Amino acid sequence: MDYITPKEAALKAKRWPKNTIAAGRRHTIALKSDGTVTAVGDNKHGQCDVSGWRDIVAVAAGNVHMATNTGNAHTIGLTSDGTVVAVGWNKHGQCEVNDWCDIVAVAAGWRRTVGLKSDGTVMAVGRNNEGQCNVSDWRDMLAIAAGDWHTVGLKSDGTVTIVGNNRYGQCNVSGWRGIVAIAAGSHHTIGLKSDGTVAAVGWNKYGQCDVSGWRDIVAVAAGCAHTLGLKSDGTVVAVGWNKHGQCDVSGWRDIVAVAAGCAHTLGLKSDGTVVAVGNNEYGQCDVGGWRGIQLPGN
Repeated sequence: MDYITPKEAALKAKRWPKNTIAAGRRHTIALKSDGTVTAVGDNKHGQCDVSGWRDIVAVAAGNVHMATNTGNAHTIGLTSDGTVVAVGWNKHGQCEVNDWCDIVAVAAGWRRTVGLKSDGTVMAVGRNNEGQCNVSDWRDMLAIAAGDWHTVGLKSDGTVTIVGNNRYGQCNVSGWRGIVAIAAGSHHTIGLKSDGTVAAVGWNKYGQCDVSGWRDIVAVAAGCAHTLGLKSDGTVVAVGWNKHGQCDVSGWRDIVAVAAGCAHTLGLKSDGTVVAVGNNEYGQCDVGGWRGIQLPGN
């Protein structure tokens, strides 16, 4: 693969990475090439009520820690005009994004929503008991990610900033350099380096941080307790919790993007179809009929 600097990576991704597939704890979201959104899975709180959305350019899905059995979740859509729409569980105000503008990327964590503005600043709404929404002083950000109780920001110089709970060391990234992409699991943080290797800190009970041997990685994703790496040849590697088969991706080919829910994994193929493995209790893996899903960078 051709190795690039963080700034080059940002430019290659039209500066701000935009997710076109997203996985919550029990639901799956995908952006179609016509700007509409499709969803399957648990809809107890209306988190799949996206059929009326139009002109969407990116999506995000709130997740829940594996030990939480409430299924509460929300879904976020970024529109082409830089505004944001949200549906789903709103107990902590995580869907109160109607007044946001000039947003270029979105992320959804447990009970909160994070938005990156075109000027490199960041906004957040929702639960803030652990300080995970204290991002008002962030500057010069290129990407954002949200875990259970921590929020991650990638700066244009390739360093990473984190706020929130650090019980498992998931915020210990001060020494990271040359990072071009980030992901946040429930209690772990993943950083993709410009040389195609991957760094990880935080909770590692299931080996979800055992990524030191990975090479030629071009994208990363993190679920509750598993981690995904997309390789330059379109294959996928996975480590961590595999109770539901969410790490059974060794046979995948021609993948251009990955997403991780709590216990299911998504892969977007170059032909605009989607593959899924893992927990399917609520139909969150029933994506076999999907077509015309927007490819990243298009």
